[in-house]
Amino acid sequence: MRILVWHVHGGWMEAFVRGQHEYLLPKSPDGGAWGLGRGGREWPAAAREVNLESLDPDSVDAVVLQRPEEIAAVARTLGRRPGVDLPAVYLEHNTPKGDVPFTLHPLADQTTIPVVHVTHFNQLFWDTGTATTTVIEHGIPDPGHLYTGEREEMGVVVNEPVRRGRVTGTDLLPGFAGVGPLRVFGMGTEALPEALNLKGLGLSEERLRISGDVPAAKLHQELARCRLYLHPLRWTSLGLALLEAMHLGMPVLALATTEASRAIPHGAGLVSNDVDDLQKFARRLLDDPDDAYAMGIVAREAALQRYGLDKFLRAWDQLLTELPKSTPRGSHPQSGTASASHDTERTHP
Repeated sequence: MRILVWHVHGGWMEAFVRGQHEYLLPKSPDGGAWGLGRGGREWPAAAREVNLESLDPDSVDAVVLQRPEEIAAVARTLGRRPGVDLPAVYLEHNTPKGDVPFTLHPLADQTTIPVVHVTHFNQLFWDTGTATTTVIEHGIPDPGHLYTGEREEMGVVVNEPVRRGRVTGTDLLPGFAGVGPLRVFGMGTEALPEALNLKGLGLSEERLRISGDVPAAKLHQELARCRLYLHPLRWTSLGLALLEAMHLGMPVLALATTEASRAIPHGAGLVSNDVDDLQKFARRLLDDPDDAYAMGIVAREAALQRYGLDKFLRAWDQLLTELPKSTPRGSHPQSGTASASHDTERTHP
């Protein structure tokens, strides 16, 4: 199939474009959220950059939508309405925001575009009304069992931790820094030292070691040298960095929120909302590299079984195969608006 899909979530796309289809990625000269294309990533040749304005409308077999505004954008540029004359699914990456658990999904109460959630937690907490929903859990290209745990550090991967604050558990980091050194990767992490002010809390500034935003291959190598992976995020969808750490063979510590309790099996580390327990467990692993290594083996085996790439791609193949067949442009009266256009006018929660 030829699938139109915007490069919105790079980590998810890293897996999706490794399937058996042709992936049409809108590209514009200024890039940005609506024209990033491949974004310079080393993806298979089947992930092809296209100019949406000049794309042959009948060359598209299906569209994977990720933002409500994409429904109208596709209808306007291709003259084909997602869910009516163009098979479509809506992929929801995120946990609901706002008045949880009453947050209404932008595609709630329409019947032509199924909503795909990446976790069972998200499916449970979003109010989608009468819309058809399903769950296709994340898949991760296996980076390999790279774990050495040679550094007595807790590895953390988080983007924009200062701006996102409590959402990413940034306020919890000083407490863990009191237990042992943190090595933090991700965009915007350079602002952490000033924001956390460990010195003002009576802690050595050496307890916070910033590695910043690094390419995936280097991230995997450097993260795998840390003794354990710390996942302090309170309210985000299941972090791909957590699943990558498990694939690497790292023991993991996480808050018992969103999907973490499903993702992390017994014996792979600790999942708890008792921060004191998490800190004590972190100290235990920092002091016992053999115990940490054994837990990492459990984490890796679980990740390969539940979040393996092949399982992910098979699930998407099945869903795409079950979509209605494409209808060539001109077979239906054109309205210039998308199916479920009333939903695109709602404010995204």
